[in-house]
Amino acid sequence: MKNILLLIVMGFFFFPASSQIITTNKAQVSFFSKTPLEDIEAKSVVGNSVIDVKSGKIIFRVSNRSFQFPKKLMQEHFNENYMESEKYPVSEFKGTLSAPINLEKDGLTKMDVDGTLNVHGVTKPCKAKVDILVSKGTVSATSTFKIIIADHKIEIPTLVFKNIAENIDVRIQATYIKKN
Repeated sequence: MKNILLLIVMGFFFFPASSQIITTNKAQVSFFSKTPLEDIEAKSVVGNSVIDVKSGKIIFRVSNRSFQFPKKLMQEHFNENYMESEKYPVSEFKGTLSAPINLEKDGLTKMDVDGTLNVHGVTKPCKAKVDILVSKGTVSATSTFKIIIADHKIEIPTLVFKNIAENIDVRIQATYIKKN
């Protein structure tokens, strides 16, 4: 709840006063690393996001500590060694959808999202495809994209270098509700 309030407060600076806002605090974010030695997958179900449906502006945040791994040791290494979650507690995307979202028209729209992604304290340009499904005023969004870990200065120790992919597949799935 605290994170969604923070996003809404941030939204007052990011979104114009005439905005039509939709929000979520239960977005699912997962990532997958595939190598010949080991597959690594983690998932968070508490991502926060705000979208202005008229302008297409979006803010998306996820706590790095919220990712759950199948093995406790993987989760510990992720937070302490790779993401340095004490120092960099959240990953964040700020950007704009390629078109406004029409809440009055049900259906699936494929569009692009363009912005910046901050992971591990490093902000990089990020473009992705997103599927937007409107159904009776509810908006569901899904997107899959890749992150190059070296771009975000995430250092992998030589000992486990072959266990972690250089490119990580990220999947986001979110259902938004209208903010009154």
